[in-house]
Amino acid sequence: MNIAIVGTGYVGLVTGTCFAETGANVTCIDVNEEKIENLKKGIIPIYEPGLEDMVLKNVKAGRLHFSTSLADCLDQVEIIFSAVGTPPDEDGSADLKYVLEVARTIGRHMNQYKLVVTKSTVPVGTAKKVKAAIQEELDKRGVDIEFDVASNPEFLKEGNAIDDFMSPDRVVVGVESERARKLMTKLYKPFMLVNFRVIFMDIPSAEMTKYAANSMLATRISFMNDIANLCELVGADVNMVRDGIGSDSRIGRKFLYAGCGYGGSCFPKDVKALIKTAEQNGYDMKVLKAVEEVNECQKSILFDKLYKHFEGDLKGKTIALWGLAFKPGTDDMREAPSLVLIERLKAAGCNVRAFDPVAIGEAKRRIGDSIYYANDIYDALNEADALMLVTEWKEFRMPNWSIIRKAMNHPVIIDGRNIFDSHDLTEQGFTYYCIGR
Repeated sequence: MNIAIVGTGYVGLVTGTCFAETGANVTCIDVNEEKIENLKKGIIPIYEPGLEDMVLKNVKAGRLHFSTSLADCLDQVEIIFSAVGTPPDEDGSADLKYVLEVARTIGRHMNQYKLVVTKSTVPVGTAKKVKAAIQEELDKRGVDIEFDVASNPEFLKEGNAIDDFMSPDRVVVGVESERARKLMTKLYKPFMLVNFRVIFMDIPSAEMTKYAANSMLATRISFMNDIANLCELVGADVNMVRDGIGSDSRIGRKFLYAGCGYGGSCFPKDVKALIKTAEQNGYDMKVLKAVEEVNECQKSILFDKLYKHFEGDLKGKTIALWGLAFKPGTDDMREAPSLVLIERLKAAGCNVRAFDPVAIGEAKRRIGDSIYYANDIYDALNEADALMLVTEWKEFRMPNWSIIRKAMNHPVIIDGRNIFDSHDLTEQGFTYYCIGR
């Protein structure tokens, strides 16, 4: 099959590469000429385990190509995936200008049947707008060419995206015609030869499924953070509470970990967009508004604990941060709790020394050289008055505490992900704070 993927961001590049891995002939398209030239040279713009090797392999095999022109490859492809960005507008709604521009480009240049698939996370009703934009361009040309639109939202976890795509627990596809259904079945069959887990539905339901899924996961996180904060006040242990409720088969254990807030490219944006969609339809999403409020407050919880420990005297203090990315396994810092924390620390007059295994480059791009970027976890701790763990990278789990104790001015640990043993650290002379205990 010949496929075009428009957009070489996280979703587009992973999608295109994985389709090429199963034998499809894929052209990934982006208007950013520098990014395309780098991809042709094997320079990957994002960090995702396993992605670089798979890109290089499929480029070498002649199945994966890169271009800046959708128009040039339209005649050679039957399916076009739109995976361009849908950033939030100031009012929280998703900005569809890139999605609609892709649709208009297709309408201007298509000469035979096309299936246009929206892969980007878009509000309910976007497929209708895409269809109308394509048809408007066809009408301007005075041609009658058949086409279909479909919705195929992604459910990839950053840090595990290759496995998620190659062996999905389900694939959601919204279609309007049998022809589109057959094409999508053919496309996904290689990924699920034994157990075909494609769920076909109408397009509005597929569009809603993506937002509902991310909003539910965000809700679980904020709920547990709320519970964790109450646990601290009443003397309970949120880890024990999590075990107690997670063993209930109706609830399960996933996304019940208390911490310093969620971030990333999906949860914050999708919660805002769903709230806005509801407002546009005259409905108030009270639960999701609370989810968002709890999360924003939670991003300041580590600073609040630090402020309380030093009784507000933070000016001139040196604070070590372990972790900058919003989660392990990625360099993504979109809506990361570390960004809120760093701003509050700088505003309080602190000196910040930070280390992250892969996100330092992204941090420099976002916040410049206003903080010190450490070479390793121990370099970050040099004369630090406190250590704050923000991202739970595996390499942070078993450090040499005797080296850390000697390097720090004050042995204060504030654990934003509850990965350390409080009794062990207390015995070694540390003052230890965590979430919900």
